Amino acid sequence: MTLRGCGDAGQAFPIYITVVGGLLFLAFAYFAVGQAAANRNGAQTAADAAALAAAQDTRDQLARQWTETVSDPKRWQDIFDGNVPVAPSCWRAYQLAEENDAHVEKCAATDLLAYTVDVRTDKSVGESVIPGTENRHATASATAVIEPLCTFESPDGDAAADALPKLTCKDRDWEVDPDDLTDLPEPQDLFDVHLTND
Repeated sequence: MTLRGCGDAGQAFPIYITVVGGLLFLAFAYFAVGQAAANRNGAQTAADAAALAAAQDTRDQLARQWTETVSDPKRWQDIFDGNVPVAPSCWRAYQLAEENDAHVEKCAATDLLAYTVDVRTDKSVGESVIPGTENRHATASATAVIEPLCTFESPDGDAAADALPKLTCKDRDWEVDPDDLTDLPEPQDLFDVHLTND
């Protein structure tokens, strides 16, 4: 009976090796999937940051234009609509993508008040039991929009220059005094910048 037990153990050993080998392969495969998911999350983070940065730069330009022309309320609406010339802001998208170990493949103003950015990670998924992952790079896309937060009554053609309209931004009213322009809304008071799924 002792000899039979040793024989059974000898026959079970190859099965044991096969099962352990299979489990190890599955473990490495799950690890590769985890690596790919982490890489994909990194790409999305880079795309989100890049799109937001480009939109925020344009927002700041619009806010600056509003501040510079605050005494001319007839120009306010065009500024809040984004219907004024601004310098391209994609340089900020490139900057933020690089800070997140990625690079921009495409950046475009998809609307007067929106930017869409496509990025690709600089780092690959890495070597794994799944062939080809060492050359795989994650990609992602994000769109950020600039939303005006303020409303006002458009001035009449004969409105006096010293009677600027009241600016209502979310929950706050701003009484703009042309003789005292020290207390004006900040860019984030005038415009909201956020990501969109559209």
